[in-house]
Amino acid sequence: MKNATPLPGYLVQRYHGWKATTFAENKAWYNRLATEGQHPRAMIISCCDSRVHVTAIFGADQGEFFIHRNIANLVPTYKPDGLQHGTSAAIEYAVTALKVAHIIVVGHSQCGGVKGCHEMCSGQAPELDETTSFVGRWMDILRPGYERVKHIENPDERIAALEKEAVVMSLENLMTFPFVSEAVEADQLTLHGLWTDIGTGTLMAVESASNTFDVV
Repeated sequence: MKNATPLPGYLVQRYHGWKATTFAENKAWYNRLATEGQHPRAMIISCCDSRVHVTAIFGADQGEFFIHRNIANLVPTYKPDGLQHGTSAAIEYAVTALKVAHIIVVGHSQCGGVKGCHEMCSGQAPELDETTSFVGRWMDILRPGYERVKHIENPDERIAALEKEAVVMSLENLMTFPFVSEAVEADQLTLHGLWTDIGTGTLMAVESASNTFDVV
């Protein structure tokens, strides 16, 4: 493959450091993961943002979470149209094959995707309205959320509210998947929504009845 180049040196050094320490000290655990397969208890849907580190937040071990990351931690509605749907495929696999007990949607502060949606919906980013914009078409998922918060006068508060709407809307959209709603109704699956402040480390959970967020 002509476009592939060697790894940067610093990553190679980090790999060898990990192999000589963490891996060497936990060989039995890694062997068990390899031979017995993965059995995660929860699926986490979080943002691609490099500042969001869900395994660190929860002190999770390798093999504990089935993690899917996308722009702005969004879940689309169920749409079996025969096309390619990465997020929907990950949800289907987690629920029907891995039988996870929990799906946790994690939003965060200063989300670039949410800010882009806000700018697009308020007419400040016409480039995102172009049909050629992958980001814009993905953020269309959150347009109904913008309609819910556009009345908020302070723009910073409006964007922060939209970040939480991304979590709420994703939980609502999860229930449009038949295999998700069936598992929830059978008490085999629970859905959870969280929002974390990157700067303070605060973690908040949504209360389903009122869609309000309270500190964990």
